[in-house]
Amino acid sequence: MEEEEVGILEPYELRFSDLMMLTSDKAPLPSLPSSDEIQRLESISRSVMETLGPTGPGLITITGVPNASRLRRTLLPLARRLALLNASDRKRLLKEHGLGSDVPVKNLDRSVSSFAMQLRYMQGVDRTSSKATDEGNDSQNKEQHCPPTEELGDSQDIEFKDLGSSFKELGFLMMELGLCLARICDKAIGGQELEQSLLESCMAKGRLIHYHSSLDNLILKEAEERQQSTRRKSNQQSIRNERPNTTGNEARVSGNSNLWQQWHYDYGIFTVLTSPWFNFPCHKQTTRANGCFCTSCEIEYPSPSGHTYLEIFDPNKNIVQMVKTSPESFILQVGESADILSRRKLRANLHSVRRPAKLEDLSRETFVVFLQPAWSKTFYLSNYPIKSFEKTCVDENDHGKLGQELHKIVPPISSRMKDGMTFAEFSRETTKQYYGVSGLQSKR
Repeated sequence: MEEEEVGILEPYELRFSDLMMLTSDKAPLPSLPSSDEIQRLESISRSVMETLGPTGPGLITITGVPNASRLRRTLLPLARRLALLNASDRKRLLKEHGLGSDVPVKNLDRSVSSFAMQLRYMQGVDRTSSKATDEGNDSQNKEQHCPPTEELGDSQDIEFKDLGSSFKELGFLMMELGLCLARICDKAIGGQELEQSLLESCMAKGRLIHYHSSLDNLILKEAEERQQSTRRKSNQQSIRNERPNTTGNEARVSGNSNLWQQWHYDYGIFTVLTSPWFNFPCHKQTTRANGCFCTSCEIEYPSPSGHTYLEIFDPNKNIVQMVKTSPESFILQVGESADILSRRKLRANLHSVRRPAKLEDLSRETFVVFLQPAWSKTFYLSNYPIKSFEKTCVDENDHGKLGQELHKIVPPISSRMKDGMTFAEFSRETTKQYYGVSGLQSKR
């Protein structure tokens, strides 16, 4: 599908100040809200539920969040640098900052590099605070994971000195946004199941993601060739026969897919994402052993099309729409667990990440926090209209050619979810049907 065939979606924007007012347990000062203000807030709450519900796109944006711009500028550019580091330096830095890689980064043709950390919900945090971070814990973590500046061995360590602390600070902030939105949804639905399910899980998963350009894969292959040559000088000819030198054209074939990330549903409760950061590096300084760390890469490259390249399938309109947001906003998506727990009051959205057409050297960075229930959370389907879910999702008969394509690669929820199944079991079965040996996307 070409980009020109895709529509543009500008999601409903929820201001952070309104989010705080809607979720505050305390009366606004200096006085109680007027009737007009109450009506305004009630209207916002209805709009949120309509946007996240069965007739909406299943995602909103949150704007005006304090510290968002600073944290985004600090953390997101580090994703590409980590992805292009040599394996030993990357392994050391990830260990020092308490991160791990949850994709096979040894694959030189990979389209994504991902660096992850489990983030624990903080106890005693003021839910209405504009600062969702524990400064005391962050300072301790800096001491534990990051050597003092005067002890840093080289510029590389200085460059990544705030990696762990920035990861946590932005992650905690995004977790709070998800918790606050769960509270709004619970008020509208009745009860506290969404918020309590998140808190009972005790943690969320943060993931710093770099979406590779074709040039990034070329850099990785050239670096690997140099390392192989250095280690095995006595047998250079056999290396060439075994692993041919890679030209620019050959490297770019691997990045020729029109998607960075294939179509899927998130299976947690909420997914919170930063607006993406784009890199379009200077070609004169890119083919270095350590990848591109030139000054031009510090500058955010504007989206060529003005949107995020996150695309969703809207079953109500039978169209694909590309999500457009402001750079400083957060995107919040509904996952399948929220769909089930809310009994379809919220709707999980089917989405993918598209590669920009004709800009194969453009790369993309984002930071994602996955909010999920406890692994032991049990799902009961007695009041959940699972047939209704699948009728408004992918159906190979109702949605023409696109529906047929998606039907082949997205396993239906009825095949993954059984009554009385725990979230851990649902997670395993979902992963298996998407990416297992016989999974629908195992060879994609």
